[in-house]
Amino acid sequence: MQLSYVEVQRTLSASHALAEPAEAHGTLAGALCALVPYRLEDWLAEILPNGATDADPALQELYDKTVAALAGDDMRFDLLMPAEDRPIEERTDALSQWCAGFLYGLGTNGAADPQRLPGDLGEVVRDFTEITRAGVDASDSAEANESALAELVEFVRVGVQLVFDELEPLRGQHASSSGQVLH
Repeated sequence: MQLSYVEVQRTLSASHALAEPAEAHGTLAGALCALVPYRLEDWLAEILPNGATDADPALQELYDKTVAALAGDDMRFDLLMPAEDRPIEERTDALSQWCAGFLYGLGTNGAADPQRLPGDLGEVVRDFTEITRAGVDASDSAEANESALAELVEFVRVGVQLVFDELEPLRGQHASSSGQVLH
């Protein structure tokens, strides 16, 4: 992602958003995994007060880049997280918020129920649920905590791509059934 966490944070704060940047991005990614179509307006209505749907250019860019990264074949998807120079507690909290947002977005059509997900996806969702409770272990060294956080971020990044790819058939079914026009 080209956008910085701070830039999105500034935009969301100015918009009086209902979510922090990591949670908002997780919600977007989860909903994109579960729903077709999931439009920019749908996401904004979730994260902005009073169902506002006016897109700030930064939020439009984040939406567009997230859609393109998930749909691409080159595993370019990445989590919107605070910069690595921020305290590890802040980054760990952001990862927890990101996973909570993802589970919320994924659950918008009931897809977050681990028993209903195909293959290994139920396990991925259960792991994401555990990550929402992640914290920094004060008894470990800073290096060990940094390594653990990097592993979790990579696990989540790859897990999201797996969920997106594996739910493609279900999104396709939803898109074809919702494409019917009633007169």
